[in-house]
Amino acid sequence: MPRIQALCLTVTLIITLLIQSTTAQAAEVFDMDAIRDPSTLEIEVLQDWRTVKGPIVTRQKLVTINVGEIWSGQDYRLPVRMVVPADRKARGFHLTGGNSPAKLERETRPRGVDLQLLQGGAGLVMTVVQEPGSYGKPELGGRSEARFAKSLDPHHKIQYWAWPATLMRAITTAYAETEHFEKGRVAVTGASKNGASPSMAIIHDDRMTALHASVSPIWDSPLRLCDRKAWDRHLADGGQQRGFSGGHFGPNFNQRVLAAGHTWDDLQAFAKDISDQVFVSRNLQSLRSRGVEMLFHPGTHDMVAYDMTWGGAHHPSIPLYLGANSGHGKKGHSNIEEDQQNKSALLLRHFFPDEVREPLLTFPAIETILTNETLKVTVRFAPNSGEESGRIWWINDRGADGSPRYLKELIPDTNTKEMTQDSDSGEWTAEITIDSNASRIDLFSNHRKTITYRENSYRTYVSSPYTRIEL
Repeated sequence: MPRIQALCLTVTLIITLLIQSTTAQAAEVFDMDAIRDPSTLEIEVLQDWRTVKGPIVTRQKLVTINVGEIWSGQDYRLPVRMVVPADRKARGFHLTGGNSPAKLERETRPRGVDLQLLQGGAGLVMTVVQEPGSYGKPELGGRSEARFAKSLDPHHKIQYWAWPATLMRAITTAYAETEHFEKGRVAVTGASKNGASPSMAIIHDDRMTALHASVSPIWDSPLRLCDRKAWDRHLADGGQQRGFSGGHFGPNFNQRVLAAGHTWDDLQAFAKDISDQVFVSRNLQSLRSRGVEMLFHPGTHDMVAYDMTWGGAHHPSIPLYLGANSGHGKKGHSNIEEDQQNKSALLLRHFFPDEVREPLLTFPAIETILTNETLKVTVRFAPNSGEESGRIWWINDRGADGSPRYLKELIPDTNTKEMTQDSDSGEWTAEITIDSNASRIDLFSNHRKTITYRENSYRTYVSSPYTRIEL
């Protein structure tokens, strides 16, 4: 009998540990009930609702809110400015985090697409998704990084919890103002950390309905998942050199975590456990079933969105525009599409679909045929897509994703040409003469479509999947 009891206790212990392990791995980064609860915002009103004159008369309010605790006893408080048309409630809003506390202290005089959104009845909500040091709290960022390196708890890291939570809590703040907002569409736009943060938040918060994100992560490539072989190749290729800040979902933290006593297995386990909650690429089906509209501008030479080769091969259906030679600190190619107005067009189409009936271009398919001397490229859109132009770009023998060569060697001025459209099939084609010394060619094409909102025209562009051809 004792042996049976001991066996039962052993089995019970094993089952308990398995349950605990599964629970730990499945733990949600965000408590969405808490995120949506306005009673915990601890709102401090800095400027109550007031009328503000400008190109359009608006009503505006500035508050600070408690996003929540990063760790026990450490609140994360930030300002939120809300802007609505003066003559009615705003139905939905454009949400941004690329602001500073000092900027939000000033009343907003909207212009450009934000002015048009307000004129059409949508609102604006602005908050702060920035490094704490940029607004005088460097110690908060340092303590956060140190705690995360020791614990590998994503809640302790501003990038994983505080920034996405800030955007979601700003939605809660606006919708608590029931006399000024009614529920509608919520589109989030931004670049870098303000591209990454909404890309994570939109997975969790179904109040968000559209996303335009630039120079920020999209997919779960081997480097991001801390694949040891991928990182060994990366480091051997000079990957620790200054200029590469790519990690799992932003700046690389691997060395700090290892220095804190963790192992590569720990890094891999962390990346595996959290990635479903981080990457748009792992949530495409659910996002599309919600009707979320998305467009990404990752850049072709960006130190954060550094894995275009892998992404193009594994996620060709994600809509993106590739500005040639663009990225953090990059000026762009001499032939880059300077008339590109993707963000404005996406916002206007999203908020006012009855007035902007024409959809933006969706991703096309790409096909290549290799001969001894040329590479023929064919790009196909769905019938009646309305694309107006095609231009192809290529670069020979580019370095591996994330390598110094990948980031530094730009597409030459001469490596671009207009494509030809077949009048019957609608296909876009181009031929690239193969350099006899080249071992591979990376390529993509960009295509224009013009949409109209009221009396204004907007030129939009979408790219074919980034493609690498081994010669």
